[in-house]
Amino acid sequence: MQGEPQDLLQAHADALIAGGVRRLHVLAWRDLDDDDAGGSEVHADECERRWAEAGLDVLHRTSAAVGQPAVAERNGYRVVRRGSRYSVFPRTIASELTRRMGRYDALIEVMNGVPFFSPVWCRSPRMLFLHHVHGPMWDQMLPGPLAAFGRALETRVAPPLYRRGLTATPSDATRDELIEIGFRPELVTAIPNGTDPRFSFGGVKTEHPSIVAVARLAPVKRFGLLLDAVAEARGQVPELRLTIVGDGPDRAALAARVHELGASDWVQFTGWVEHGDLVDLYRRSWIVASASLAEGWGLSLTEAAGCRTPAVATDIRGHRSSVVDGETGILASEVELGSAIARVLLDHDLRERLGAAAEARVRTMTWDATAAGVLGVLRRAAER
Repeated sequence: MQGEPQDLLQAHADALIAGGVRRLHVLAWRDLDDDDAGGSEVHADECERRWAEAGLDVLHRTSAAVGQPAVAERNGYRVVRRGSRYSVFPRTIASELTRRMGRYDALIEVMNGVPFFSPVWCRSPRMLFLHHVHGPMWDQMLPGPLAAFGRALETRVAPPLYRRGLTATPSDATRDELIEIGFRPELVTAIPNGTDPRFSFGGVKTEHPSIVAVARLAPVKRFGLLLDAVAEARGQVPELRLTIVGDGPDRAALAARVHELGASDWVQFTGWVEHGDLVDLYRRSWIVASASLAEGWGLSLTEAAGCRTPAVATDIRGHRSSVVDGETGILASEVELGSAIARVLLDHDLRERLGAAAEARVRTMTWDATAAGVLGVLRRAAER
């Protein structure tokens, strides 16, 4: 089916409604108003608001969030927050089985490591959205035995249950990884993430070489590695400065590492910033950087790309989807990250070429297209 993304989105919604699918439940670990929200939650909100605008009755079922009501309305869809990070799974299943949240005509499960086991109990049209396979992240999130259990749950228990249904994921890299752990190739669709058009080119770059890094300050993001890589790059680019945007459990440890490096004069922590300030930071910075261990999609890298700011990041599967190595940015191994940062900062022509190509690529990635793509998979599930 060809056409503009908005037209495709509406066509999928109309077809679902005509087939009796109007009430859609989305199950996810967190939602956008959670203090720990990240790219997965942005993805859900961008899609759900568009599905609601297209005429679907959308409910987002998730865990409780500090300072947030149990039930709320946001961007045209309903949010229900009950249960802790762990109890949300059995509580959600019980709620759906007893219809406590009302009936639903179709279901989308967003899996972040731990499944809701929807193939076992859901008899309505359903699909799975999986941002990435956690792999080595388990060892950073949980102690040994629990990490092993989480890894087994994700790679051994879940695949046999979910591989007969339709699955969507943001990148070809994650699609390949899902196929490796047992998902069926013909049933897994890669649908790239969108980028808000507000991330656009403009403003003036800083006079000094500058790097921005945007993410939750959590172990998997490896900001300690990034600090060491930037410290190494300063051997060749002594005037460079690093701005870290975000907050999280590693904040104190990272502040201590900055002190150890004597880097207080060239590293700035901003915490989370308003959208307009983030756009300005992307525009003014010479590059965006990430040392993450695992990603489904490097959202901050494509946001910066929209501002014509190229990326230097670790060579991992998720980053390979958001950065075309050597064309829209540079991907490097852990040991080569510092030298890669220095090379891009020192080469003006290279930065200009990478930035222009990054912006051109991102302009083809819209949230309308993402929302239409995911809804198209759900339509296939309903028609099956």
